Amino acid sequence: MQKVIIVFTLIISNIFFGQARKKAERDTEQWRYEVECAGTGAEGTYLVKVWSYSKRGNVSIEQAKKNAVHGVVFKGFVGNGRDCITQKALATNPNIEVEQEAYFDNFFEDGGKYMKYVNVSSDGNIDAKDRMKVGREYKIGIVVSVMKDALRKDLESAGVIRGLSSGF
Repeated sequence: MQKVIIVFTLIISNIFFGQARKKAERDTEQWRYEVECAGTGAEGTYLVKVWSYSKRGNVSIEQAKKNAVHGVVFKGFVGNGRDCITQKALATNPNIEVEQEAYFDNFFEDGGKYMKYVNVSSDGNIDAKDRMKVGREYKIGIVVSVMKDALRKDLESAGVIRGLSSGF
């Protein structure tokens, strides 16, 4: 009887967390997020805070990681004037996301290649001041570290972005 209860509990929790993850995936599918500098990271990395929007307060950390890498590749971010400077997006072609859609679909899929270039700098806890209710949804901030040098090198080798030495 105890085994049945354990199996039933595992099935229910798997269904619950699977649906929460799908909801977070839909919320971030439109790439609604903001990226801001969160300080200086190790050499070759950006330390950024990514603000993601969701109707659920528990946006998965994986979605925040995707948003951070997406922001570094396509948007860049504004410095805070003290210890951070403004960083341009790695991709200089504004249409590259559409032109290389198949590449980026695979790159950003769950468990995709983007995970090699991002780490959560906190232990997964979200500070109370980084969880805000905005209208009917939540705005959640998570600090992550993006390995921009390795990411750039990978995107250059895949032919997605031009190298710094390729000239004009």
